[in-house]
Amino acid sequence: MTTSISLVSELERIASAIENDADALASVSLTSIAHRVAKTVGVKPDEIALMGVSVRWRHLYFLVPEPLKQVGFIPLSSTASVAARTARESRPDIINNFASVRHATVFEGVKIAGESSELIQKMVSAPILSGDKVVGVLQVSRKGPDALNAGPDFDADDLGKILALCKPLGRLLRHIAAE
Repeated sequence: MTTSISLVSELERIASAIENDADALASVSLTSIAHRVAKTVGVKPDEIALMGVSVRWRHLYFLVPEPLKQVGFIPLSSTASVAARTARESRPDIINNFASVRHATVFEGVKIAGESSELIQKMVSAPILSGDKVVGVLQVSRKGPDALNAGPDFDADDLGKILALCKPLGRLLRHIAAE
């Protein structure tokens, strides 16, 4: 848990720096932040997805991983998207049987970092808030050939770590992904 607390503190420090000095924004790498989130919650870097909300266009767009930026966006009205539901309802979700849940699969087939893409078996999907407004979605997954080989189920402790990271991420996204 101390790793999670230190990352939360670091994200808070970065957000404060950006709020006090707009030039500090240029030094922020969402990819490196996603890698740190992955390490903190015990998943591989390609198992982290960070999305911004476009209020103007009413969709989610990928910020991380980089290859998904070019694939497309997710309409907030989508009934087949866990991320869209998370954004609409502003409610986190733990899904340890993700393969059996109705979801959009187009993004799962995209190879990240030249690796063969395995299917998502387990996922935590959490809203990223700025105040009371959803500005993004953080999804942490476990991929594998099946649920047994994808790693342990996500639990309340994992959700707590992820939600703790969402608060400072909201402050960051307010500046990084501003429309």
